[in-house]
Amino acid sequence: MATEFTKYSRPTALLRTDRVPVQWQISDTLVSYPTALAEMKAQVKRIAAQTDVEKVWLLEHPPLYTSGTSAKPSDLLSPNRFEVFKSGRGGQFTYHGPGQRVAYVMLDLRRRGRDIRLFVQNLESWVIETLGAFNIE
Repeated sequence: MATEFTKYSRPTALLRTDRVPVQWQISDTLVSYPTALAEMKAQVKRIAAQTDVEKVWLLEHPPLYTSGTSAKPSDLLSPNRFEVFKSGRGGQFTYHGPGQRVAYVMLDLRRRGRDIRLFVQNLESWVIETLGAFNIE
């Protein structure tokens, strides 16, 4: 079951200048990759239609691999060990599994500006600030 909360004061780096909060969702159980992908696609559509707020979703997946655009099936030593899902990202294979928290960030970059370098810098600051909130340096 997912636990949802809205964070107003942190992380500040990802808040718009009008200080509209980003919704945070934390899933306490494993979420399958297809379920997560379907929910993210639906959320992005709602954000684009301005019928829902931006969201950061923290979750864990059951054991699986995602394959990027450079992934070669021959690179997997045990190709049948875990399910493999194609993704639209660059890179090769990435393992996801229990104990590995994944943060999916769904933001409207049209409203935040289209400066990808600034976005990545802000994302880095957000991660550092968030870890600091948990006393992790």
